[in-house]
Amino acid sequence: MRKAGFMIATAILAASSFTAMAQSNPNSNGTRYKWRDAQGLPHYSDSLTTDAIKYGYDVVNDRGLVIQHIERQLNPEERAAARKQADELAAQQRAAQERVRNDSQMLSAYPNEAAYKATLQQELDNVDQQISTTRLNLHSQEKALTDLLTRAGDLERAKQPVPKFLNDSIAKQRSIVAGQRGALDRQQAARDAAAQKMEQQLQHYRELKAAQAKGQ
Repeated sequence: MRKAGFMIATAILAASSFTAMAQSNPNSNGTRYKWRDAQGLPHYSDSLTTDAIKYGYDVVNDRGLVIQHIERQLNPEERAAARKQADELAAQQRAAQERVRNDSQMLSAYPNEAAYKATLQQELDNVDQQISTTRLNLHSQEKALTDLLTRAGDLERAKQPVPKFLNDSIAKQRSIVAGQRGALDRQQAARDAAAQKMEQQLQHYRELKAAQAKGQ
C-alpha cells in the first residue's frame, strides 16, 4: 500500500511538473514528450531524452492529450529477430505465390487428368528404364565374378596356388558388384518415392480441378 501510494504521488507530481512546464514555456508550441520508465513511473519533458527513446514515448499537446505514439527503440537482438521474422514471412509469401502460379500453369497445360497422368507416368517410365539398365549391368558383373571364382576354385581343387592377380581381380570384381547392387537399391528407392509423389500430385490436381469446377 505504501509503495502504491508513493507511485500515485509520484505520478501526480510528474503531471503537475508537466503542467508547470507547459505554462512556463510559451515558445514550445505546446508539444511535450511523455514516457514511462522500467518501473512504470511517468515522465515528461520538453525535449527527447535517451530514456524516452529507450522506453517509447507519447507526443502530447499543451492540454496533455496524446497526438502521436512512438514505440520504444529495439535493441540489436530484437532488431535481428524482427528482421529474421520479416524475412521468413516474406519467404512464405513468395512460396505461396509461386505455388499459385505453378498450379495455374499446370491447369492450363493439362486440361484433363489423363493428360497430366501421362506426363507423370513418363517420368516414372524413365526411372524404370534406369533400373532395367542397372539390373542388366549387375547381371553381367555377377557373371564375371562367378567366372573368376570358378577359376580360383578349379586351381584350389587342383592343389595349385591362386595367383595374386586373380585374387586381386576377384576383390575388384566384388567391389564392382557391390556398387551395382547399391545403385540398384537406390534407384528402386527413388522409384518408390517417385510413385508416391505421383499419387500426391494426382490428388493435388484433382483437388484443383474440383475447386476450378466449383468456381465456374
